[in-house]
Amino acid sequence: MTLKYVACGTALALCLSSAAFAQPLPSSSAVVAAEPALPVSALVAAVDVPFETFTLQNGLRVIVHTDRSVNLVAVNVTYDVGAKHEPIGRSGFAHLYEHLMFGGSENAPGEFFTPLKSVGVTDNNGMTQADKTTYYETVPTPALERVLFLESDRMGHLLGALQQARLDEQRGVVKNEKRQGDNEPSGLVSYRLTERLYPPTHPYGHDTIGSMADLNAATLDDVKAWFRNHYGPNNAVVTLAGDIDLATAKRLMQKYFGDIAAGPKVIRPVMSIPTLPRRLDEVMTDRVSAPSLIRAWAIPGRNDPDGVALEAAGGVMSSLGSSVLPEILVRREKLFTGVGANANLSDQGGLFTVAGEVAPGVDPAVAGRRLDALVAQFLRDGPAADALQRYITLDVTAGLSNLDSISGRNYALADGALLDQGPGFFKDRLQRLAALTPEQVRSAANKWLSRPVYALTLAPGPRIGYDEGVADAAPAATARAEPASAATIPVAGVNGSRRPLPAVTGFPDLTFPAVTHARLSNGVELIYAQRRGSPMTFVSVEFDAGGAADPAHAVGTQNLLLSMLDQGTTTRSQPAFADALERLGAAVTTGASKDRTSITLSVPTGNVGAAVDLMADMTRNPALEPARIEVQRTNLLSQIAQEETDPRTIGGKASMMLIDAASPYVRAVGAGDATAVKALTRANLVAFGNAWFRPDKAKVFVVSERPLVEVQPLIERSFGSWQATGTPGVKDFKQASQTAPAQIVLIDRPDSSQSMIFAGQYTGLSNYDDITAADVANDALGGGFVSRLNTELRERKGWAYGVSGGFRPYANAASYVAVAPVQSDKTGEAIGTLRTIFADYIGRSPMTQAELDLAINSRVRSLPGELATSKSILDAIRSNDLYRRPDDYSIRQVARYRTLTLDQARGAIRSAITPAKMTWVVVGDAAKIRAQLSPLGLPVSVRSSGAASTPNP
Repeated sequence: MTLKYVACGTALALCLSSAAFAQPLPSSSAVVAAEPALPVSALVAAVDVPFETFTLQNGLRVIVHTDRSVNLVAVNVTYDVGAKHEPIGRSGFAHLYEHLMFGGSENAPGEFFTPLKSVGVTDNNGMTQADKTTYYETVPTPALERVLFLESDRMGHLLGALQQARLDEQRGVVKNEKRQGDNEPSGLVSYRLTERLYPPTHPYGHDTIGSMADLNAATLDDVKAWFRNHYGPNNAVVTLAGDIDLATAKRLMQKYFGDIAAGPKVIRPVMSIPTLPRRLDEVMTDRVSAPSLIRAWAIPGRNDPDGVALEAAGGVMSSLGSSVLPEILVRREKLFTGVGANANLSDQGGLFTVAGEVAPGVDPAVAGRRLDALVAQFLRDGPAADALQRYITLDVTAGLSNLDSISGRNYALADGALLDQGPGFFKDRLQRLAALTPEQVRSAANKWLSRPVYALTLAPGPRIGYDEGVADAAPAATARAEPASAATIPVAGVNGSRRPLPAVTGFPDLTFPAVTHARLSNGVELIYAQRRGSPMTFVSVEFDAGGAADPAHAVGTQNLLLSMLDQGTTTRSQPAFADALERLGAAVTTGASKDRTSITLSVPTGNVGAAVDLMADMTRNPALEPARIEVQRTNLLSQIAQEETDPRTIGGKASMMLIDAASPYVRAVGAGDATAVKALTRANLVAFGNAWFRPDKAKVFVVSERPLVEVQPLIERSFGSWQATGTPGVKDFKQASQTAPAQIVLIDRPDSSQSMIFAGQYTGLSNYDDITAADVANDALGGGFVSRLNTELRERKGWAYGVSGGFRPYANAASYVAVAPVQSDKTGEAIGTLRTIFADYIGRSPMTQAELDLAINSRVRSLPGELATSKSILDAIRSNDLYRRPDDYSIRQVARYRTLTLDQARGAIRSAITPAKMTWVVVGDAAKIRAQLSPLGLPVSVRSSGAASTPNP
């Protein structure tokens, strides 16, 4: 494509009168295609998840959804216990117990994940919220009985396996999970909102993670009593979705869960929605790059008649392309760099927030008054009918997309059964949403948001009065027993031997959709896979660009240009373009990996033709209006400034520079260079677009239920006439790598409660090489929950919430990076432990045959679960193309895994990484951790977080 540099005035009409590309869309495609958008009623009708239910004698409710198109079953066990059930002195208990549930049970000792990893489990975890605790996994059908055995054993046979050592380990893990969240630049805001809007005695008056004092105070007897009081089968719902029928479900559920005795019934807390007596204004300082303003109210929950209307109010105010808050506050008046409104609904209550980051040079008081005025205007006038309809279309489409996977359907059924009006609540909600009127939205918003507001200003500055990061001492207050309103009588634990862990055999062979290659009339390759039964179509236009294509002297050019693509075209203004997409229920995202840049469309399949026309318009004809460039430049600079306060981004950039400072991939870490972004002109964006976003560098990928014979003409209509002109860009990987010697770079971030540790090394490999053997060998080292790195630092020592290490394989290079966020007082010991694990794995304690078997079985058997959605299939065919693999690569990999020997795996990992040459980056409080690093025997340099590339003397 060729962009013409046009001197546009401030009036958008002047830009639209001039063609931005030398090869614009033909007139027949300059407007959306004739086929009408599907009505919302048709989208809602497409949301159909049939289910059957039954209840065991012990009160356990079971929901079954049958889908024979997959050889998988998704299992979801949801308990009616969450943070709202915790009395004073017991905050964090529900979440702490979620962790304890993964530590093994009487008949299945050891980590819960291990016997599931070997059978190919995917989507396996737990989640605690204010209202409930959920455990979930997706497995190949032959492994279903093993999952049910394990889930039933921890429901009915846990307490005999729960020991003090396990409690202490997981208490440490949870405290580090809390530190990790708190360590973020605005990590304390949620606590403040909860404290100010809900009284401490209210069920929603504390955060799910809990306080350090309450976590420290928890005794083994406390947590055992918590289990007895809340985890009975009559307080749970089990949902099974996929390759299963009702008769099979009844037989297996009775077999594994039928002998578990019912426990006390959890009592639903009685609560009201609190209202502040008057407006409350406060200022809070933290390690943020710019002031932010937050307006917050306590509101009713999702079962309240006003719940869906409040969600719509937030969406219409801020999430549409022409929503009033971003349009006026960001684009027109430039008071904020970004602003959003959101109704976050729990079961019986929630929070409505309006929040935005103040633009540089703007007085927060001035910005706040304007923000308040626009909210008041919305409460008076309500949403426009067309805007509400567009929001409804997008929301219904999102619901449709979430049901593409059996795990998404499982979650929807379980959520409705436990918290709402039945398993079909998700569709009832969409029907209520589709029937909303502007007056209903205005009335609900006015009713709840005209009450006194909590107005918080988050300003740059030191944290004041925060001691949770180091609070490991005795609790400040004695824990109290549960109040009478929620009292239960503890019952005896279920003990005794059960049958052995079920064996698993007969795994089905992997199937992958046939991939077809075609070409448009201009030579652009079209790569297509059909997936029947999916309501959504995905189209991705990918360019051979990526972060490595960014100019070395102007890093951030590509990000600024990508941010402009949906900001209006030569045929449509930005609001008109956004409105057209929203009416179709379509979403277009842009992004860049290290090697490629993509523009990706997701849309209900019935609307794909019109949506592709819009996608082509933004790809080929961006207006690049100067006024909007300035808005997006400010936003990008704000993002860059935020990254300079984020420990993970700070450390990631520094680590990449040490691994290979000469690599073009270094440019792809972070949003860009602030100095360069400030200097960019429209001409720079035009030049970059001409060089990289062009048809001779493009490929189109499609996954859809519609056959290729129908899809290809739609793509041809919009992209087939596109011709390349000028000289294409070239990426330069010829420069020799510049790897720093082994050392520790300590980046000082004062008052950090955690240290973010990065260990990295340049491997000399690329993903064009066959790195399968080394990658498999890393599974046991750093590639999962049961890896040696995570097991040692998280499960045994309790110093971290999660530790991982692995290859980062790009097209032309592969580095090895491990990341470990650890509590500050264990920084030196953690690095020493990591170095020992690396050295032992390469030397005296290499991968074992059992570890190799586990890695291979996990990879082979998990492939069906990993390739079970349209999006995952799209990602697979894109990766295969990028790395020059055959279309059936996933199927071929099964044989490659099966023939891999232990000697090959050990040799590959030894060749790939050399622990003694690893470079280390630590982001944390230098005053606390500098002395810990000296005994490690590596050179240490200290840098400030504001100048991470320049050592301090």
